[in-house]
Amino acid sequence: MTETGSEPPPMNIGRVEPRLIEREMSESYLTYALSVIHSRALPDVRDGLKPSQRRILVAMNDLRLRPNSKYRKCANIAGTTSGDYHPHGESVIYPTLVRMAQKFSLRYPLVDGQGNFGSIDGDPPAAMRYTEARMNGEATEMMADLDKETVDYQPNYDERLDEPSVLPGRFPQLLCNGSDGIAVGMATSLPPHNLREVCGAIRAVLADATIDANELCKIVTGPDFPTGGIIMGRRGIHQAYTTGRGRSIVRSRYHVEEARGRSGKEQLVFTEIPYQVRKIGIIDKIVEVVKDGRITGISDVRDESDRDGIRLIVELKKNEDPEVIVKQLFQFTPLQTTLSIINLSIVDGQPRTLSLRGMVDAYIRHRKDVLRRRTRFLLRKAEERKHIVEGLRIAVQNIDEVIRIIRASKDTDEAKGALMAAFALSLAQSQAIVDMRLGRLTGLERDKLEAEYEALLAEIADLEDILRRDERVVAMILEDLDDLEAKYGDDRRTEISAEEVDGSFDIEELITEEMMVVTFSRDGYVKRTGLDTYRAQGRGGRGVKGSESKEGDAIRSLFIAGTHDYVLCFSNLGKVYWLKVYQLPEGGRTSKGRAIRNLLELAAGEVIHSVLRVQSFDTERVVVFATKKGTVKKTALEAYSRPKKTGIRAIALEEEDEVVSVALAQPGDTVLIGSAQGRAVRFDEQAARTMGRVSRGVRGMRLKPDDEVVSMIVLPSDADQTGVTLVTACLNGYGKRTLAADYPIKGRGNQGVINIKVTERNGPVVALRSVVDGDDLMFISQSGMIVRTAVDEMRPMGRNTQGVRLVNLKSDDALVGIEAVSAEDLELEARNNSGEGEATEPGTDATTDPIVAQAAAEAVEDEVDTDTDSDGDED
Repeated sequence: MTETGSEPPPMNIGRVEPRLIEREMSESYLTYALSVIHSRALPDVRDGLKPSQRRILVAMNDLRLRPNSKYRKCANIAGTTSGDYHPHGESVIYPTLVRMAQKFSLRYPLVDGQGNFGSIDGDPPAAMRYTEARMNGEATEMMADLDKETVDYQPNYDERLDEPSVLPGRFPQLLCNGSDGIAVGMATSLPPHNLREVCGAIRAVLADATIDANELCKIVTGPDFPTGGIIMGRRGIHQAYTTGRGRSIVRSRYHVEEARGRSGKEQLVFTEIPYQVRKIGIIDKIVEVVKDGRITGISDVRDESDRDGIRLIVELKKNEDPEVIVKQLFQFTPLQTTLSIINLSIVDGQPRTLSLRGMVDAYIRHRKDVLRRRTRFLLRKAEERKHIVEGLRIAVQNIDEVIRIIRASKDTDEAKGALMAAFALSLAQSQAIVDMRLGRLTGLERDKLEAEYEALLAEIADLEDILRRDERVVAMILEDLDDLEAKYGDDRRTEISAEEVDGSFDIEELITEEMMVVTFSRDGYVKRTGLDTYRAQGRGGRGVKGSESKEGDAIRSLFIAGTHDYVLCFSNLGKVYWLKVYQLPEGGRTSKGRAIRNLLELAAGEVIHSVLRVQSFDTERVVVFATKKGTVKKTALEAYSRPKKTGIRAIALEEEDEVVSVALAQPGDTVLIGSAQGRAVRFDEQAARTMGRVSRGVRGMRLKPDDEVVSMIVLPSDADQTGVTLVTACLNGYGKRTLAADYPIKGRGNQGVINIKVTERNGPVVALRSVVDGDDLMFISQSGMIVRTAVDEMRPMGRNTQGVRLVNLKSDDALVGIEAVSAEDLELEARNNSGEGEATEPGTDATTDPIVAQAAAEAVEDEVDTDTDSDGDED
């Protein structure tokens, strides 16, 4: 109601048609989708251009901006394009113009730009009022014969002008420069290729229409990116070329250099990066993965690129493996990318996915159509000229009569009519005669006229022959290809590697190969620590703290292994589990590690009793088991190479029996079993036959009721000749070193010979290990203390002796195990320690080593004494 109380006047809303909203939205969305597909996102297969690109080139052609002309402001080009052909605003047109001028975006740029057109770092171009441009030679090839009715024209947006619906496309734009775009419900990603290879493929198809995809893939070996790089493998390329869709891995090109002025350090130098990846994005990602700890071996990243090319420097920390770091970079940064190939384009008004052969065929069809239309245009022009020349010949032959008729006529129209009536001429011929100059009547001009007539007859015959014979059109295409290749052909920039990768990495490739000390505790805690953490000390020393065991726990086993080695974990239930050393948690010397139950799927009440280091599962070696009750079993190593997450059966055990030792053996070796009461049995490996994985085994040693097996050692066949010795360690820290040759090789199943005198001072035997001169020994106590001593400091003794003090234990501590460090491992440690201070020599004060001294200082509250002690040698 209005203020006066009267009704408001009715609104003139026009015609209203009820419609279902579902139908209206469906039809409107379909119209929008088709508009995006045809008019914005997808290229035409014939000239390989999107509408915006085509209109920019047409506007530049109108402005006569050819390679030999002066540059013109990009604002002028964008304005002309927007005003005449593409009414979407200059800010939309200019980025398209810029991309067509960027040498890192297009393999063969269509625009020759002058000024700042952006950079591979992602820097934006200057404003269009500052930059200038003109067409490149490749763009003029796209325009060739545009004025000869070779393509259809259509009205522009305001029907003021006509624009070509497609360009003649002499240059194979779609194949050479590719295209990318996202339409509604579909996307295209056509990679660029090398012009020489593309021309070769077109020639091959023209020569043999039945050529298969495999032969074509031998000619076009793969995409060729403007930024170079390396494509890993041909499988994805072949799939894309045969089906129209595929995926390939593209890696950066790099080499390794020694860092300038930094001895011992190396740096990775990347000189080519994947296509459409910005260098600044790579740098930011490297910084990110270094900060979050995914890559730890990088000390610096810097960009030394200049106008001559890319030079991205990744400086490594000292002693880092460049191959490992580069694989980590490929895994976590855009230095390696996955290229998705989708050969989608507009074919006959519809989006279609094409194979390589399909794109080549589309180019050939278009060029044949263009050349035939050009030929028909030239033929029409030649026939029109021939018609005129025929009229001029008639006039010259009857010149006196022609002059008389013209002089007698009142005006030009009357003269043309009289000439048409007198000589049966057409209007065009009579017009040409009236326009003819008197100079054409000379003898020389008459000869020229006859020569032109004969040339026109020959030209017409040649053009008609082209239209009749397809091989003539093919020859013209081949001639164009030769010309294009001579003008614009160049060498490949992207390398195709034979190495096939799927974009994922084996985790081992990202792990540096290094030696580790692997520690297992009795309560099932595991860790790995760098071997160089432990340095040599004198015999009898107290050592440094090796593990911060939880209360009531003790170190059970310690061994040396490489990060890529396998660890076979044998449980008290007779099962075996499979791990890699790098899968174990890394911890410091004093850390207790992580419960192995978190790494393995153990059953209730199941614990890991023994572990075995394996570098490879070969067919010659066998696994030898020894149980607490004296049983031994031998099984082929290969039987344990395919375990499950939940473990597999390793040995069948009697009730209340458990595995105490597992070792590898090969033909010719001998097996030595030692008991807690100081007895030892040595027998040939062949004395125990090879059994299946789940068998029980045979008797290895006959034990007294109060005795049990504590260790098993596999000795090589030449142990007696090479001076291999056995170190026996007892609970109270005493023990000795004895030559292996002192232990006779007898049959299995007996009580054996005396190994060491088990006395109240010594306590029962804890473990036996085989060593040679040059090795080191690590002694592990119940409280987690570790003492490392050179074997050379221990002189060999007889079997029937008490031995000497091996390690100085506290009154409430006990020795629980020993482990040998081989001479080879010591050499590796020395290399790891190079440049970080020399290892302490055997027999010297361990506190002179800075690392050990620091550990000692940290362990004051634990009452750890690092002074050596040479107490109590006693035979």
